[in-house]
Amino acid sequence: MFVYEKKLQYPVNIKQTNPKLAKIIITQYGGPDGELGASLRYLSQRFTMPLPELKGTLTDIGTEELGHLEMIGAIVYQLTKGLTEKEIKESGFEDYFVDHTTGIYPQGASGTPFTAAYLQSKGDAITDLHEDMAAEQKARSTYDNILRFCDDYDVKDAIRFLREREVVHYQRFGENLRLLTDKLDEKNFYAFNPEFDKKCFKNCMKKK
Repeated sequence: MFVYEKKLQYPVNIKQTNPKLAKIIITQYGGPDGELGASLRYLSQRFTMPLPELKGTLTDIGTEELGHLEMIGAIVYQLTKGLTEKEIKESGFEDYFVDHTTGIYPQGASGTPFTAAYLQSKGDAITDLHEDMAAEQKARSTYDNILRFCDDYDVKDAIRFLREREVVHYQRFGENLRLLTDKLDEKNFYAFNPEFDKKCFKNCMKKK
């Protein structure tokens, strides 16, 4: 059960509209390495994690990613609030505007709608944690790319906060991976999952 706190994790107070920048930043709302995919990935993977510490980390980070999704939504909303027709045309925002007006829609910077194909939940703790670490680095890279095109201090301030959190999440997942491999018999784990594969093997042999 989640408890909603009625404030953003980090303040977003943008004074100047910039629809061109909004079209780029929307990718962290519903793009391939965005916050929506991150939250769904972690909150799905947590169920099959074998250790309570791992379940806790994925729940905490998955919940925080929902807060980051809210921040990105607020940034895009403030960058596009009260746009004039002239601003829409001059910024190249008309293709987004035609489909969504200034509503917040989960898509990438290219305009591709969000898809669950962006994430994976494998049920193998080592596999999932490696994916999570890669996902955090891809999100960090995306924020780096956004900052290259951003000259608004108010936007950069919020984006830098989000970028820093991706680095922290990467570190937490790395710690979890070390904890996991310390507690598992790595050789047997990589050869087969003794709680699952042995049963499958026996059932297959019976059928033959």
